[in-house]
Amino acid sequence: MKKVILLLLTIILVSCNSSAQDKKEAKVFPITKTKKEWKAQLTSEQYNVLRKAGTEARWSSPFNTNHEEGVYVCAACDTPLFKSKDKFESGSGWPSFDREIKGNVEFDVDYNLGYARSEEHCATCGGHLGHVFQDGPRETTGKRHCINGVALKFIPKKDE
Repeated sequence: MKKVILLLLTIILVSCNSSAQDKKEAKVFPITKTKKEWKAQLTSEQYNVLRKAGTEARWSSPFNTNHEEGVYVCAACDTPLFKSKDKFESGSGWPSFDREIKGNVEFDVDYNLGYARSEEHCATCGGHLGHVFQDGPRETTGKRHCINGVALKFIPKKDE
């Protein structure tokens, strides 16, 4: 009986070994830099959000009240991410868009709060942007891309 229990315990311990579980390989993005290079390029708040998946304080972004026409690009690599025509007032405290520029944003699942959320990254440099939720405008996509303003730069539309 002791041998059976010992065998069962061994099987359980081996099956719980982290090397036995599937681990996702880190994605390699077209633009990659060292921590030192990112820290030299970004402000400390940008680094915290874009490289460490932090979150800026609610209502802290001047983009919450920006109503100019133009394009929002990644603050780290200038990849166009969102168009101003797709921005809406969500009341969340972060700039919100109902759609991304296709191909320039990648999605992943984040369990940092203990439940699954759809996390957004710049497809070019991998910078953390925010999360997408299914509580956006029903008359368009139904999505709310809740984005950290420090992860963005705004390029105004040129007057023609």
